[in-house]
Amino acid sequence: MDIYKFLEQVKSGEMQLDAAAEILKNLPYEDLDFAKLDHHRHFRSGFGEVVFCQGKSIEHLTEIYRRFYMHDTNVLGTRASREQYEEVKKVVDCVTYDPLSRILSVEKEKQEKKGLVAVCTGGTADLFVAEEAARTAEFFGSNVVRVYDVGVAGIHRLFSKLEDIRKANCIVAVAGMEGALGGVLAGLVDKPVIAVPTSVGYGTSFGGVSALLTMLNSCAEGLAVVNIDNGFGAGYMATQINRLCKD
Repeated sequence: MDIYKFLEQVKSGEMQLDAAAEILKNLPYEDLDFAKLDHHRHFRSGFGEVVFCQGKSIEHLTEIYRRFYMHDTNVLGTRASREQYEEVKKVVDCVTYDPLSRILSVEKEKQEKKGLVAVCTGGTADLFVAEEAARTAEFFGSNVVRVYDVGVAGIHRLFSKLEDIRKANCIVAVAGMEGALGGVLAGLVDKPVIAVPTSVGYGTSFGGVSALLTMLNSCAEGLAVVNIDNGFGAGYMATQINRLCKD
């Protein structure tokens, strides 16, 4: 809910006091017993609430989306399945689903895109995490340039795209295997880099732990690291940084 729009509606008489009082009863959150929906989060932090869909029952998830939709709230859901999408669509027909990033979103009001975030990957096997980051950043109002498959195994591919990457206010580096991309990029640009280790790799990659340790131990300055496969966390933080920039 846009609190300023809400107050203007009350002030102008467009919204009656009884209706306004009913809405205010649900602040700071709406209690559904199984979930407490934070309709006030956007006003506090500038970002709406995000739903982690994995593990949620169909009944609970559809009701969460229905309630947010009734409050005219944009909703971003991560780690959703196609089955969840098909069931949510029965109650919220404007919901969209991307099977690669597994993002389930409702955008009743499109945000103006500002600034620029670059999302880079070591290889195409990392795209499921990269797209989660890119789509999260776009959902929250960032322009995104995608620079995929520029890993260190063919580093000339990265060098050919540096001009585009350097235009961004923040860079997300997504890589599995040994996870070298984040450190390499941080040494080549003058913008903050958020490294995302992925679970892609052979046995001793230990499900992304090897890439995580490489990124944490990088000697390159200006490199921050999020959890394994956490594209959402990287896209969210990249947008926070991007919002601080004037361009």
